[in-house]
Amino acid sequence: MEKKSSAYYQRLYRQRLREQGLVKKEVWILPEHASALMAVERKLRQPMAQLDAMEKEIDMSMQQVWSATALHKALVGTELFQGKRASVELIDGSEASLHVTMHEYGDLPLFIAVFGEQIIVEALLWPVSDVRDLTKFNEEVLRTHKLFPLSSIGLERLADGTDCYTMFGALSSGSALSDVVFEIELLADNVIKATEAYENHLAMPA
Repeated sequence: MEKKSSAYYQRLYRQRLREQGLVKKEVWILPEHASALMAVERKLRQPMAQLDAMEKEIDMSMQQVWSATALHKALVGTELFQGKRASVELIDGSEASLHVTMHEYGDLPLFIAVFGEQIIVEALLWPVSDVRDLTKFNEEVLRTHKLFPLSSIGLERLADGTDCYTMFGALSSGSALSDVVFEIELLADNVIKATEAYENHLAMPA
């Protein structure tokens, strides 16, 4: 069977949209309105006769979208944090985020950010400079990343210019609170497993 790139499927997707009579329009919005725009876009893809029936459903889904502040307030009331197995603080700024300390995992730090329609839960793994052979390491990560369910490994440049490997999970900003807590605990567990799995690639033991 012929293998096709993601660009091929993107072209087919756009072609199907055009065949439905849809047209592409560019808009400029504030980042925090991304989820609202997505809901409006889905609504405007429907025939006029269906718009009224969808309006209530869309309004309800928009009410469920988390902000960093609302998520912090909700998380502190969950068993994970009430039981002192973890602690969480709100980091104020132009884009507020959360700093979670997982006490059960040696005070492992996690960071949570809400970007429009998604929540990102992330942990730093180690600097790129700690890896002995980047080519071999990157190849092994690509071949084995499925061992860590619902988590991905990526590269990120820190504010000081240091390139680091990170592990992260993403879920909808309209997710249930229990799903967010599950993602936090799962990511912490996967970070420990990834460190054990890849420690032979590090210049110094993890």
